[in-house]
Amino acid sequence: MRQQAMKMQQALQGKQIAVEKGDVKVVISGDQKILEFSVQGYSSQDAMDALNDAIKQSQKMAAEKLKEIASEMQ
Repeated sequence: MRQQAMKMQQALQGKQIAVEKGDVKVVISGDQKILEFSVQGYSSQDAMDALNDAIKQSQKMAAEKLKEIASEMQ
């Protein structure tokens, strides 16, 4: 099962989603890493790093909750 998850993650890394709303553009990979973030044509590495950190923390929190739920089901 772990191998399948790793294969899926690798497949998702190669995918990209680009969204533009008004003056804001975001490009994110399928494995939820911000690749590009700009507002009115200006980008900020600090903003991208902050967004990626927030996403990573959210993913970690969700994984811990799923682990907790799975252990309760056993």
